[in-house]
Amino acid sequence: MATYSLTTPLTSEDTKQLKAGDTVLLNGTIFTARDAAHSRLVALIEEGKELPFDLEGSVIYFVGPTPPKPGDPIGSAGPTTSYRMDSFSPTMLKNGSKGMIGKGGRSQEVKEACVAYDGIYFGATGGAGALLGKQIKSAEVIAYPELGPEAVRKITVEDFPVTVVNDTQGNDLYQMGREQYEVKN
Repeated sequence: MATYSLTTPLTSEDTKQLKAGDTVLLNGTIFTARDAAHSRLVALIEEGKELPFDLEGSVIYFVGPTPPKPGDPIGSAGPTTSYRMDSFSPTMLKNGSKGMIGKGGRSQEVKEACVAYDGIYFGATGGAGALLGKQIKSAEVIAYPELGPEAVRKITVEDFPVTVVNDTQGNDLYQMGREQYEVKN
């Protein structure tokens, strides 16, 4: 397992080199969106309308951050459970997104979309939201402010630590870990 430093937007060349279990330090612009925002974004795609940000090469962080303390760009920013975005993620990947950040396992459809569209599902450490928030250098609501913490934000990250869970080859770190420790009869 290797460690990479990557800057967004990501390319297929970036994602194809990554393997389940690799550590990545992300830099650049990423976007936040949870299920309510994803529903609206996918509806725009289906209607052929413009999105509030360019999906090409984008990384979307499944997070609903807490309000920032005075002087900070964002509050605690820990990942939310990703399966709630499973019905939306294949469409997002098909339309240019290259990465997703969250916690927990993904559906077979999402794993297949990662293979088909050179996408990566990154895991971020749950329970470490305060520490992850420190790697966010700026944050700006760019869509759906009425969703409060679930609004779409454009955030700038510096050495944001994530682990590759699902890669472009169909590997799943969670399955690999279970197989490693299963008792064979």
